[in-house]
Amino acid sequence: MKPLMDATSTERAPEIALSGVNLSLGRGAAQVHILKDIGLHIGRGEAVGLVGPSGSGKSTLLMVMAGLERPDRGTVMVAGHDLGRFDEDALARFRGRHIGIVFQSFHLIPTMTALENVAVGLELGGCADAFDRAARELDAVGLRERCDHYPAELSGGEQQRVALARALAPQPAILVADEPTGNLDEATGQGIIDLLFANHRERGTTLVLVTHDAALAAGCGRVVRLRSGRIEPHAPHGPHGHA
Repeated sequence: MKPLMDATSTERAPEIALSGVNLSLGRGAAQVHILKDIGLHIGRGEAVGLVGPSGSGKSTLLMVMAGLERPDRGTVMVAGHDLGRFDEDALARFRGRHIGIVFQSFHLIPTMTALENVAVGLELGGCADAFDRAARELDAVGLRERCDHYPAELSGGEQQRVALARALAPQPAILVADEPTGNLDEATGQGIIDLLFANHRERGTTLVLVTHDAALAAGCGRVVRLRSGRIEPHAPHGPHGHA
């Protein structure tokens, strides 16, 4: 049976389109069916929040969209490309060009300065002005004076700003973030929320967020709720919802 698309799918050309996506982790008696017949379209330039209880499959779904997890069955189309047709090297190159990723735990390289952390991905991608662009991105997130500091010398909020600058530096069309305020206090988290949505508005990126933060979810144009690996029907819209 063909899986139903979620009820709030946008009618615009999808930047991300998942159809019949299933994913299980583990083997034998320990195998867990994480994603179950997921169908979801996300339009170009949308801001979508993925919410639901712990263990509902939100982060796994985000990783599938970003090409960091491969589904057992189903199709994942991103920016018009079928991710299932890429080998690992091609998938990594595709992510480098099209998808910026922000994690809860920052994942900065401790032996590199903030500037080097942002520039390294650009250098690997062959960017000729990697350090100039990295400096501009750090300036944009308010860290002009912290470029030469190492992660251990930065606060949690500053480290997440570096991670955001790193994700945005290649100018990706898509930004995905997994609990980007999860390790931050409320005030610091609000600063990251403001930066995420400001960049979304200014750059027109497609933004997909996994969050338990009500304020973060409320800022999205659409909220998709997961429970037990399935998208719940009739997910409520955010304040700027799309039909």
